[in-house]
Amino acid sequence: MLKFTPILLAILYAVAMYRFSSWRLGKELDSRSSELADPTLQNTFQRLATALDLPRIKVHLYEIDPVNGLAAPDGRIFITRGFYRKYSSGHVTADELASVVAHELGHVALGHGRRRMIDFSGQNALRTALAMVLSRFLPGIGVYIANGLSSLLMARLSRSDEYEADAYASALLVKAGIGTAPQKSLFQKLEALTGGAGGAAPAWLLSHPKTAERIAAIEKNEARWLD
Repeated sequence: MLKFTPILLAILYAVAMYRFSSWRLGKELDSRSSELADPTLQNTFQRLATALDLPRIKVHLYEIDPVNGLAAPDGRIFITRGFYRKYSSGHVTADELASVVAHELGHVALGHGRRRMIDFSGQNALRTALAMVLSRFLPGIGVYIANGLSSLLMARLSRSDEYEADAYASALLVKAGIGTAPQKSLFQKLEALTGGAGGAAPAWLLSHPKTAERIAAIEKNEARWLD
């Protein structure tokens, strides 16, 4: 039993840290956000709500500059001020912002927040176990190898979540009568909108899939739905 203690402690630590991070993020969002009150966007978002048989979808404006969307652990949906500025300046359309909201709704509906807590806990347990084993055979570098392998696994799991949320968003956008064209056009703009985040790093090291791969996955889903 004692030999498993470090792994169990790693899991407990990961759960505690995830819950603390979620609490801290919630406080941050509460203090720096308000409901997005743009009539045009509200009308567009209402199409998503109608498709989901909901009275409305409440979207919050998060007062930070980076271009991003966010699904909070408590299920709230956020668009950053930076993203909203891109819309206001004409770089992003209302339908493209709706595709972001649909994607974040996918994360909520598919339980990715809870899954990430489990994955994060598992990653720490895996890292601890690998470090213990590898350090016996590779003293000094075993820990670094364990960290690297664990990070690769987490990146792969995160990309899987993104593909699932994309598929959910595609289905919702089609049902809402918006279609997937805005979803794909936004992906094509994202690198420019975010200042080229991700750079030339290989796809297997990124937490989000490559743009071309995401678009190809959407088109594959569309082809399957039409069969």
